Amino acid sequence: MAKAVPLNSVEHKDLRVITERAEEYGDNVWYALTFPLEFRSLQAYYPIFFQKHPETGRFFALALLGFREGENLFLEHGKWQASYVPLSIRRQPFLIGRQTVTEDGVEKQQRVIHIDMENPRVNTERGERLFMEFGGNSPYLDNIGDMLEAIHQGLNAAEGFIDALVEHELLEPFTLEVQLDSGDKNQLVGFYTINEDKLRDLDAGALASLHKAGYLEPIYMAMASQSNVRQLLEAKNRRVAEA
Repeated sequence: MAKAVPLNSVEHKDLRVITERAEEYGDNVWYALTFPLEFRSLQAYYPIFFQKHPETGRFFALALLGFREGENLFLEHGKWQASYVPLSIRRQPFLIGRQTVTEDGVEKQQRVIHIDMENPRVNTERGERLFMEFGGNSPYLDNIGDMLEAIHQGLNAAEGFIDALVEHELLEPFTLEVQLDSGDKNQLVGFYTINEDKLRDLDAGALASLHKAGYLEPIYMAMASQSNVRQLLEAKNRRVAEA
C-alpha cells in the first residue's frame, strides 16, 4: 500500500533512495505510461501503443516492456537493458502532489514533491541522498524535481494530442499475436495503434493542422517504434531458453 507524503528537509533529512533496477524495487512491470514529448527518446527501444482507461474512457500512451503482467524483458541480470529508461519508471518513488498555501491572504494550490514512504527504494542507509548534510537539496533531488515537472508538462500536453487522434479517427484496436520459438503463444488484446490508412487519407488541411500542433512527429515515432516488437520477442525467447 502506497503512503505518499509531502517531502520536506526536516522529517526526511536522512532519507536515501536506491536507484538500482530490480524486481524487488518494483521494476517488474510490463508497460510504462508515457506521453508524446517522450516518444523521440523511447522509439529506439520500446514499442509504443495506446490503451483506453477502463473508467474514464480516455486513451493514454504506453511503452511496452513485456508480454504479460509482471514481465519486464528489459530487466535482466540486475540491469536495465536499454540506455533510456522511461520517465514514469525513473521517477519512482516520487510523485507530484498538491498542497494549499496562503499568499497575501489568498489560498492557492501549489505543486510539491511527494515521496512514497512504503516504496522499497526508500531507506536511510544506502542510495542517493535527498538532502545535503548541512541543508539544501541534493543534485539527485533537483534532478527528480526536473523529471517530475517534465512528466507533468508532458501529460498535460498529451491531452491535446489524444484529442486530435480521436477527432481524426487515427486510433484502431489490434491484437498482437506472439509465437515463441518454443511454440508457446502470447496474445495481447486491448491495445490500440495508429491507423495508417486513415492517416494517409487525411486531407491537406488536417495534415497541416496536425503538423502545426506538433503532432505529426509523435505519430510517426509511434508507428516506427512498432518494429521493436521483434527485439522484444527475441528477448522473450532468450528468457525462455535460459529458464
